[in-house]
Amino acid sequence: MKQKHSSDRPSHLVIVGGGSAAFSAALTAEGLGLEVTLINGGLPIGGTCVNVGCVPSKALLRAAESLHRAQHTPFEGIAVHGEVSDFAAVMAQKKALVEDLRQAKYLDVISGKDRIRRIEGRGRFVAKDRVAVKTKDGTREVQGDLFLIATGTRPAEPAITGLDQVDWLDNESAFELRERPESMIILGGRYIALEMAQMFARFGTKITVLQRSASILPTESEGLTSALAGYLTQEGVDIQTSVRIEQIQEEGGQILIRTTQNGEPREYRAARLLNALGRTPNTEGLGLTAIGVERTDQGFVAIDETLQTSQPGIFAAGDVIGNPSFVYTAAYEGALAVRNGIEGAAEKRDYTALPWVVFTDPQVAGVGLDERQAAELGMVVDSRTLPLDQVPRSLAARDTRGFVQLIRDPERDILVGGRVLAPEGSELLMEIALAIRYQIPVRELARSFHAYLTLSEAIKLAAITFEKNVKELSCCAS
Repeated sequence: MKQKHSSDRPSHLVIVGGGSAAFSAALTAEGLGLEVTLINGGLPIGGTCVNVGCVPSKALLRAAESLHRAQHTPFEGIAVHGEVSDFAAVMAQKKALVEDLRQAKYLDVISGKDRIRRIEGRGRFVAKDRVAVKTKDGTREVQGDLFLIATGTRPAEPAITGLDQVDWLDNESAFELRERPESMIILGGRYIALEMAQMFARFGTKITVLQRSASILPTESEGLTSALAGYLTQEGVDIQTSVRIEQIQEEGGQILIRTTQNGEPREYRAARLLNALGRTPNTEGLGLTAIGVERTDQGFVAIDETLQTSQPGIFAAGDVIGNPSFVYTAAYEGALAVRNGIEGAAEKRDYTALPWVVFTDPQVAGVGLDERQAAELGMVVDSRTLPLDQVPRSLAARDTRGFVQLIRDPERDILVGGRVLAPEGSELLMEIALAIRYQIPVRELARSFHAYLTLSEAIKLAAITFEKNVKELSCCAS
C-alpha cells in the first residue's frame, strides 16, 4: 500500500458490524480523532462473544461444572449431593449476565463519545464510499472515506438430507432453552460440539456425539484426543467417530439419524438435535460483488496481510475473514485495520504464539506447533510430556487427569509449541506463549522460581524433563 499524505488522511470510518472487531476499531479510530459510524443489524451489540458465544457458554459450562463437583468428590469422608432444581433459573441467570456485560462492556463504553454514532439497521454497500442502511424508519445512506467489514459468522447449515425438515438447535438457540432435553445428538466433534456435549451431559441430558472424522479435534495429536475422549466417555458422553450421516428425519416425536459407520448402517435417536458443524460468514446482502470486494471460495471476505480487501480503503476483520476465529484476534484485527487505514501503513497481522482453548473439563489448551505440525514444516524438534500425576498440586487436589507437553527446537533450546490437557489448563498457557514469543530458553524455564503446590509448577517440571527424570527428584525440584 502506498504511504498516504496527510491531506489524504481519512476523517470518517464506517463500520458494518457490532462485535469485538467493530468496537475495537471504533474505539481506536475515535482515539485517533476520526468520526465513526457503527452500523449493526445482526445480533445485538457485542456480537457473537457476549451474546451467543464466549460469555453464555462459559457461564453455563461453569454452572454444569459446579453441579458435577457437587455430585462427585475424590476425597474420602465427604458426602456430596447435587441436582438441577430449576433449569430455567440457570438459563435466566446466564441471560442476566449477558445483558449486564453487553451494557457495561459495549453500550456504556461508547456512551458519551460524541465522535461515535451508532445506527441500528442492515448495511449494504451501494458504492465504494457509501453504505445504505435499512432501519425501522426507512433507508438512509452513510458516506465515508474508510470502511471496515466486521459482520461475523453464523452457524452453518450443512447439506444433509432431511436437516431442513426437522427442528434443530445450534449454539445460539441451545442457550435459549427453558427445559433440559432428556437426550440430544450433537453433530460435530470440535470446540463448540465438545463444550456443549459435556455441559448438557453434566446437566443430565443423555448425549451422543457424531463426528465425521476418525477422532474428535482432528487437527490435534492422537494422544491428546484419545485422552480427552476417554474423560468425556467416563462422564457418559457417547462419542461416535467416522460417521457418515445419510438422512435425518423426525419419527415418533424424536430425531432419527441414519448413518453409515465403517460400511455398516447405524441409527441414532434423541429428543433434540444440535448442529455444531462449523460457521458460515455473514457476507450475503452486503453488496460486496457490486463494489469489487472479493470473497474466498468459502464465502469469507478476502484480505491481504494488512487486512485490506481487494478495494483500497475497505478493510475487514474478525470472524468474517475466517480463521483464527477468536474474540481476542478479532479485537486485534479491528484495531490493526484502522491503524493501517488511517496511517497508510502496511503492518501485517502477526499470530506468533497465538493461544487457544477448548473449555471442556479437563481443558485443552495449545499454542504454537505440535510435533506433527513441526514435522510437516521440516523442523527437527523434540518433546516431553509430563503427566499430571507428577505434579504435586494435582496430587493434592486428587485430580491428575491430563498432561503438559512442551515441544522444543533442541538446537536453540527454545519452545516452538505446547499442549496442555488439564483442569483449568488454560491458566498455564500464557507462560508457554510468552516463552515462545520472546524465545526464552527452556533451561531458564526449568531454573525459574515457581511457587510450590501451584499448577504452574507443571511448566517448570515439564521443562526439567528435557534433562532429568522428575520421578527421581524431590519436591520443589530444581
